[in-house]
Amino acid sequence: MQSTFAGLEIAKRGLAAHNQALLTIGHNLTNASTEGYSRQRVEFSEMDPLYAPSLNREETPGQIGQGVVVSRIERVRDDLVHGRIVAETGLQGYWSTRDSYIAQLEKTVNEPSDSSVRTLMDKFWDSWQELSLRPGELPAREAVLSRGGALTEGIRDRYRRLSDLGSTLDGDIRGQARQVNDLAKRIAELNNEIQKSKALGDSPNDLMDQRDLLVEKLGTIVPVTVDQRDKDEFMIHIEGLILVQGKESRSFEMGKPDAEGYATPIWADTKQATAFKGGSLGALVELRDKDLREAVNSLDTMALSFSDLVNETHRAGYGSNGKTGLDFFKEWPFINNLAGNYDANGDGAYDSTWLYRMTGGNSLSAQEQVGLRGSITLSGPAAPIEIQYFPTDTVADVVGRINSSGAEVTARLDRDGRLQLRATPAADRGNPSFVIRHVEDSGQFLGGYAGILKGSGPASAFDWAKADAVNSLRVATAGADGGKGLEYATAPLSHPSGWLDVAAYIKSDPGNIAAGFGKNGKSADAGDGSAALAIGKLRTEPVMVGSLRTFDDHFAEEVARIGLKGEEAGRAAESHARIGKELHDLQSSLSGVNMDEELANMIKFQHGYAAAAKFATVIDQMLQTIINKLGA
Repeated sequence: MQSTFAGLEIAKRGLAAHNQALLTIGHNLTNASTEGYSRQRVEFSEMDPLYAPSLNREETPGQIGQGVVVSRIERVRDDLVHGRIVAETGLQGYWSTRDSYIAQLEKTVNEPSDSSVRTLMDKFWDSWQELSLRPGELPAREAVLSRGGALTEGIRDRYRRLSDLGSTLDGDIRGQARQVNDLAKRIAELNNEIQKSKALGDSPNDLMDQRDLLVEKLGTIVPVTVDQRDKDEFMIHIEGLILVQGKESRSFEMGKPDAEGYATPIWADTKQATAFKGGSLGALVELRDKDLREAVNSLDTMALSFSDLVNETHRAGYGSNGKTGLDFFKEWPFINNLAGNYDANGDGAYDSTWLYRMTGGNSLSAQEQVGLRGSITLSGPAAPIEIQYFPTDTVADVVGRINSSGAEVTARLDRDGRLQLRATPAADRGNPSFVIRHVEDSGQFLGGYAGILKGSGPASAFDWAKADAVNSLRVATAGADGGKGLEYATAPLSHPSGWLDVAAYIKSDPGNIAAGFGKNGKSADAGDGSAALAIGKLRTEPVMVGSLRTFDDHFAEEVARIGLKGEEAGRAAESHARIGKELHDLQSSLSGVNMDEELANMIKFQHGYAAAAKFATVIDQMLQTIINKLGA
């Protein structure tokens, strides 16, 4: 039969259950402002009845109830919404980071302003135009010198700012890689604690809230996906690779630095390269290795082609002191070997040839048909690129075809009509920039016609991957073939925009600034401004290395390119921020603490607690009656 004291046990269970419910409400209310907290809800259930169905049970009218118990304390959480938030935080982190750094990249361009590189270059061209009108006056030469110095300082300053931005990006990449390692380790530790708690039958709601919050923070840095199909093993993947599995976590380390000193995160255990396609870390790597590198390469290309072309014209002119053959800008070769030989692997022996420029020995006419058939093979970003030419093509057609081919070698005719090949920045960071890697012609266009290669076919090709590759060039000394002869220049020191400067002898004596070309090998007259006029015309002539563009076109394209990137990043960041807010609002409506609801529940459980206490009082009075008066 049922115990006389069963009522007290039922009352005690009611008091304990409602007390737990009130404590849970207090926990919710005090954590209403806690980041990542999910409200908790107590679920009641009936205590197992006194009698189970069996043959030896007492004959009673049905099972006898034993009161109420707390079956579990549930965390109100929608895993589907949380998964969408984690995915969205990766996109939000990516675009907000791009938006921030593209804005800084825009500031380095500083257009339009009185101190921008474009404005300084405009003033530099104007000074040459002025010198062409007053070639015999010293103030005009001093203006060229002053504005040339201001321009080179402006170019160097932009490079310094880009370099500083690269250092900042690299530091952020290293810091965020460490942050990913720390978050992954903490999540794995929480997984271990959660697993232990669940094994004891508990509901570690607060620990799971902490884990979810860390997962969201991790998802902002790297694109992660959460796998909870196995209830006993919480897993996190990055690009399909496991980062966290239960109580185990993997980590990243920085790979080998490149020539710039920049390193990319790799998996610490497998040394496998990473390729983050989202998150702030993915944006930082893309900004540093793509956007910033593109900006630096563009500035280097402009600086090198600008100085090279001004020097080319300036060497042919005469200064007021009668000197000629002088460069206006100082050139810094990467190597001092006149043949361009270089020891790339550092074993003490020359193993490669680094040339930046080749200029043929024969003078050509742009509109003349070549009358030849063949194909030119030049080094490309990933593989050699083949350019066909035909007998009816003009020289200008072949030059244009080379420049539009995508090869990392461009072509132009210099002021004497000679074909000139120049290297561009390398797309592959494993290859040096401004180095011609391969030149080959199956026909005679680059050989006997232009005067660059000795012959046709692979046997006469120029290839940089060997020493003394200049021996494959047709003529190595000036004066051969009745012309100036083939000329070449070794590769420049890396990042020309960082070291460009006016030559020291120009600074010390403005009389060395060339104004006229002279005639028949004689010094230019005092009133001859032809050389200054030719340099001034470079402003609008299609002379840019990389494609047939003017310097003005280069600056316009640079501003437009960075501006469009900034516009795209700004709009995307704003859009994903709005989506993220909507998802968090949805999550808050499901998991957030509602004060009115919690206070209403508090009153309900308070009444339940009072009712259980009243029931205990009644049972107590009944027992007193039985004990004190039944035997009286």
